[in-house]
Amino acid sequence: MLTRRLSTVLGGVLSILIILSAPVLGADDTPPETAETPPEGTMTLNHMGEIVSRLDKDAVREGGMWSFKVADVTVMIVIDEAHDRMRILVAVRPVDGLDADELMRLLQADFDSALDARYAVAREILWSVYIHPLAALHDRQFISAIGQTVNLALTYGTTYTSGGLVYGGGDSQELQRQLIEELQKKGRKA
Repeated sequence: MLTRRLSTVLGGVLSILIILSAPVLGADDTPPETAETPPEGTMTLNHMGEIVSRLDKDAVREGGMWSFKVADVTVMIVIDEAHDRMRILVAVRPVDGLDADELMRLLQADFDSALDARYAVAREILWSVYIHPLAALHDRQFISAIGQTVNLALTYGTTYTSGGLVYGGGDSQELQRQLIEELQKKGRKA
C-alpha cells in the first residue's frame, strides 16, 4: 500500500520536475559585467579568499579551507581543487533527537524553500550546506550562497528557508533577503 502510494506520488512529482526543468529561453542569471567587475565564472582559491576577507576581515584560511563569521554564525568553506568542487558549511545541530517528522520537514524545505543551500547530515551533525563546481562559480553566486547557507541554518526550526526565494511568499523572506543583499554589497570590491 505504502509502496504503491509512494510510486504514484513519485511519478507525479517526476512529471512536474520534467516540466519545470525545461530551459527558459532568454533567461540569464549572470549579472552584466562592468569595467570594475572581474569576469565571473572563473573562481579560484585566491579570488575566493579575497571575497571571504571582504566579508570578514578576521577570516582564517588553512590551505583550501576557510573559517569566518557572518551574522555571528561560523561559516566553513572547503575546496577540492583537484576535483573542481567547493562546499560552504554551517553546523546546525547534532542529529541526536531528530525524529521522523523533523527529517520530513527538512526534506520538504530542501525541495521548496532552501533554494541553492540544502540541509544535509554528516558525521552525526545536521548541516546547512551549499555544494558547487569551483571554477564555474560566479562572484555574486558565491556571496549569495554564503547568505543562503547562513539563513538556512538560522531559520532551522522555524521557516526553514535560505531567504533567496520562498515559494508562496512569507513574512520572513524580506529579513533573510536583507542578509544576502548586505553580503553582496560587502563582498564587492570597493
